[in-house]
Amino acid sequence: MRKITIILSLLLISLAATAQETKVKSYVVGFYNLENLFDTYNDPAKNDEEFLPDGRNQWTETKYQKKLHNMATVIKSMAETNGRFHSVLGVSEIENRLVLEDLVSQPEIASANYQIVHYDSPDVRGVDVGLLYRPDQFKLLDSESIPFDFNSPGIEFSMEGEDRVSFKTRDILMVRGLLDGEQFAFYVAHLPSRIGGKGWDLRSRGAEIIYDHALKMMSQYPGIKIVVMGDMNDNPTDVSMTQYMHGKEEPGQVGKEDFFSPFLAMLKAGYGSLAYQGTWNIYDIILVNEALVNAPDGGFRIRPLGKKGFYGVVYKKPFMMTQRGQYKGTPFRTFSNGAFIGGYSDHLPTYIVLEKEVN
Repeated sequence: MRKITIILSLLLISLAATAQETKVKSYVVGFYNLENLFDTYNDPAKNDEEFLPDGRNQWTETKYQKKLHNMATVIKSMAETNGRFHSVLGVSEIENRLVLEDLVSQPEIASANYQIVHYDSPDVRGVDVGLLYRPDQFKLLDSESIPFDFNSPGIEFSMEGEDRVSFKTRDILMVRGLLDGEQFAFYVAHLPSRIGGKGWDLRSRGAEIIYDHALKMMSQYPGIKIVVMGDMNDNPTDVSMTQYMHGKEEPGQVGKEDFFSPFLAMLKAGYGSLAYQGTWNIYDIILVNEALVNAPDGGFRIRPLGKKGFYGVVYKKPFMMTQRGQYKGTPFRTFSNGAFIGGYSDHLPTYIVLEKEVN
């Protein structure tokens, strides 16, 4: 009996030692549409007249500082929920690099020491996309601003002639680097608007540009892990995401040249990142390539979260939601019917978690 007890004790000690040797690293990667984060200065190269002290929105320094504080509050809240700041956070609807510098220096998030990747885009509204990253976790190797074009082999565009020449939209941002030593490429997009129910062809072309560029990256850097994120102005179920981004609903459906689209199942389950005319949508989409679905042991992979096993999160807290009135239960936004109401954003942020075991 004493011999059995000793053996069991040794076995438990051995198992405990093994468990102690194996650690799990988890990094948060997400996206947030900051809803018109403009500074108060007039930039002749930008369409920023609405966001000036004497403009239609009467965009004063006080309002700007309130907006910065609100955006930082949401980012800090996500960090408190996850126990750590995002390693990488893509953003959209920003005017320039200055507003990102002002954002990352906010006291709520300054400790994350976020660094910035940003390029000016030719967008007619004067807004860009950008990427924030923690340099202690992500080492920047290179980046690229990818312009929109109409050079599609198969899409028939409704826009022709001078309309094409004058069309301006956001560039797509690509950032390549090492996340805890593993090679990644992050794409951040804000695809063309769907005002008037139009533009599906433009959004499909935007998705096609991202997808084609990603395939080239996978060919040039075998095994590279790719995350595509952005305000796609389409749902994960729309043709831009399913056909042109090759987005698949289930991990088991993802082939070498496909992308896993975790928010597709979440949309079908009733989740949403923004509401329009009483309908919830998820335009704030994140997709990952096959290398993040079927990663070898010891490598980063996307992991399921929560009791329902979804692979993504639409982050929502009561303070981020409208509490009363006609729009109760929808995101508490900065403006409503042209009036400043001091909210956060008309979009909710989304994120995924990447995880790997290390010894």
